[in-house]
Amino acid sequence: MRCGPEPEKNFARATQFVREAAGKGAQIVCFPELFRSQYFCQTEDHKNFELAEEVPGESTAALGDVARETGTVIIASLFEKRSAGVYHNTAAVIDTKGKFIGKYRKMHVPDDPLYHEKFYFAPGDLGFQAWSTAHGKIGVCVCWDQWYPEAARLTALRGAEGNDPAQSRDCEWLLRRCGESRRSRSASRRRRHRILGTKFCLRTRRRSHCKRFRGQRRDCDGRRRMGSGI
Repeated sequence: MRCGPEPEKNFARATQFVREAAGKGAQIVCFPELFRSQYFCQTEDHKNFELAEEVPGESTAALGDVARETGTVIIASLFEKRSAGVYHNTAAVIDTKGKFIGKYRKMHVPDDPLYHEKFYFAPGDLGFQAWSTAHGKIGVCVCWDQWYPEAARLTALRGAEGNDPAQSRDCEWLLRRCGESRRSRSASRRRRHRILGTKFCLRTRRRSHCKRFRGQRRDCDGRRRMGSGI
């Protein structure tokens, strides 16, 4: 999914994609990480906290209507405002009847150049979980979590039949930039998750239309193309 600078447009596109996917037989739909906005963690800017919301809240209620309409399970990555000064990178799980059944707060929070996530998110405090849904019992990891085998193992121990480590970076760009070795490591990571107990491993990615600037790949708004995922 390509995410632009306007949250409401991103949200509307995402819900339309759910309807289209359901029409093609999809039962579980997972959005990219922080799908309501572009990946804002490239900079430390207090204005970005305005994107945060309560979970459950308005977004989960609206997505509940779509889940009930389409008969799908929806996994939605949201910027959660837990309380004053406490924020999380959170994945909400919504069942086919439109009920919010739980959430996972990202446990492993990176702090690297252009990935200033510790400025925005506190580490998750809910642990790795699995939820029974109408279409199976699923566990959720968010981006950096997938590099730690314990994440998949713990969701499997809680009964997860599938694990969803979504990504938001463009796969084709990574392969061009990093070559075959990057694809091999990525595939090995997914195989490791399956070996450690989950029957299925699903990954989602964010798409963007990028252009080069002085040899660097950048978003259409001029920022460097970076991202993260569920």
